[in-house]
Amino acid sequence: MLNLSRWWDRRHLAIAIFTVVSITLYLLLRFAWGAEESTARWFLWASLGVGGGPLVAELTIRLVRGQFGSDLLAGISIVTSVLLGEYLAGTLVVLMLSGGEALEAFAVRKASSVLDALARRMPSIAHKQTESGISDIPIQEIQIDDVLVVFPHDICPVDGVVIDGHGSMDEAYLTGEPYRVSKSVGSDVLSGAINGEAALSIRSVRLPSDSRYARIMEVMQQSQQQRPQLRRLGDLLGAYYTPLAVAIALVAWFLSGEVVRFLAVLVIATPCPLLIAIPVAIIGSISLAARHSIIIRDPAVLERIDRCRTMIFDKTGTLTYGEPKLVEQHVDPGFPPEEVLRLSASLEKYSKHPLSTAIIKAAESSQLTLLPADSVQERPGEGLLGTVDNRQIQVTSAKKLMLAQPDLRIDVPPSTGGLECVVVIDGKYAATYRFRDEPRREGAAFVGHLAPKHGFEKVMLLSGDRFSEVEYLGQRVGITELHAGKSPEEKLAIVREETARAPTVYVGDGINDAPAMVAATVGLAMGQRSEVTTEAAGAVLMDNTLGRVDDLMHIGRRMRRIALQSAVGGMVLSLAGMLLAAMGYLPPVAGAISQEFIDILAVLNALRAAWPQGELSDYGEQLPE
Repeated sequence: MLNLSRWWDRRHLAIAIFTVVSITLYLLLRFAWGAEESTARWFLWASLGVGGGPLVAELTIRLVRGQFGSDLLAGISIVTSVLLGEYLAGTLVVLMLSGGEALEAFAVRKASSVLDALARRMPSIAHKQTESGISDIPIQEIQIDDVLVVFPHDICPVDGVVIDGHGSMDEAYLTGEPYRVSKSVGSDVLSGAINGEAALSIRSVRLPSDSRYARIMEVMQQSQQQRPQLRRLGDLLGAYYTPLAVAIALVAWFLSGEVVRFLAVLVIATPCPLLIAIPVAIIGSISLAARHSIIIRDPAVLERIDRCRTMIFDKTGTLTYGEPKLVEQHVDPGFPPEEVLRLSASLEKYSKHPLSTAIIKAAESSQLTLLPADSVQERPGEGLLGTVDNRQIQVTSAKKLMLAQPDLRIDVPPSTGGLECVVVIDGKYAATYRFRDEPRREGAAFVGHLAPKHGFEKVMLLSGDRFSEVEYLGQRVGITELHAGKSPEEKLAIVREETARAPTVYVGDGINDAPAMVAATVGLAMGQRSEVTTEAAGAVLMDNTLGRVDDLMHIGRRMRRIALQSAVGGMVLSLAGMLLAAMGYLPPVAGAISQEFIDILAVLNALRAAWPQGELSDYGEQLPE
């Protein structure tokens, strides 16, 4: 039963393949091997029967239901070509129609694979701690208050709280936080987070079905079910073209009393510019996008993106680089700034803390020579401790320092709400280091050009990060509409609300962005950090730069322009031919030949979409380093 269902879903692909084989054999028999027309024609009849029959039946059902577009006229053309004896022309129409349907079905299957990617990412087993040791159990058997061990680099199977161990987890896919989050006894952990270098023992606080990752899967499923169905560009044009062509054919028949005029009009009215030129322009644009390191997963992205009027950015990894940078050093006057940085970076070499890399890079950029450290400890609640150059160094948070040494409160400056740490040397406050996920150099220029160059009326920043971080980024890149601390469910609700008002583009890179990507008119994934995000996006930007977003917008605009030129131009020429046929100046055979010339012109113009282009981006200055 499953195989039958799978075949039915892919029937148009099977028809297209069968038709290609039939046309190839017909041409070989007729022109290569010199067979009689009556003999070679059997392959065309087979294709029209096996492929054309079911397609015409489907189109008839749609017509009864009041659904029609450019493909309806193709169905009429198939029947007309059989009546006229133009079997090759009819078979070509079958190929065009089935090929277009197969391409659309492929896009739908790709869209539904997002949930499969989510399910594949989660582990199927968990490591349960019992009195007799560690045993593996299916993830579905986890109960509240079970003690589980999360090994290094494993994915956390359930929401819980750490009861033993000290390490860090990568929650960026889930929360939007750009850094690895330190975990110690009492820390909350989220299902779907990636553990760091140290094993952690956790106590489950929710069932797997109620955990954070399961909720993301649930909202993903909802967003797919409610995804707006936009009509194809060809259907939009065909909705006007098809009734007009049929009306001209009927009027010609009625006024002349000659059925041959009805047939002649429909032959030249065959909407090949719609059925061929538009797909050719789309495929050419997909090829052009690939040469610009953009993978088009849903061809409809190219049709829609130029009509979008709201741009929504996730913060981490899109407008920022997704890694912390030391941006402010508040050093006590009693200590030389370079010496404090040298000592703290020397100690941080031995740390797994998320901010250690930023401190080390700051020291390296200042060309400071790092020193060996001794007696390095990283105990929960105390931060990082050690001895460097015979001096006691501690790197910790202001909150932890106040609890351990309240007498230093007067020396420590007030927290600004962002990421920061304090450095203590020989028991004395030495410095406060503040960190930011810095905006991309091109961020402000890119955001600034969206309205004048691409017609965007609203630009939003939507993040799971803290408001102070979101506000800082918004000020740097010029975005005033800010939404901070949002869960995937809240992001989805906001994107749905905005999409109901105007077509939207959502740019993100984490699993927590996947539901919003699916709900937006166009979802774009920056890089390939997550298979789930890649599956959810309509296009994947392989080069993790905003310039690729701009390239895609230009490619989409160019594709739409060329496709419209080919389709509308072809229809205008076909309309002229229909009028001639209606007046009796263009018999069916001459009309079929004329239509072929129109098709060639339309397709040649559509092929321009694949021609290599120079630099597409049109925004100017970048932020200074």
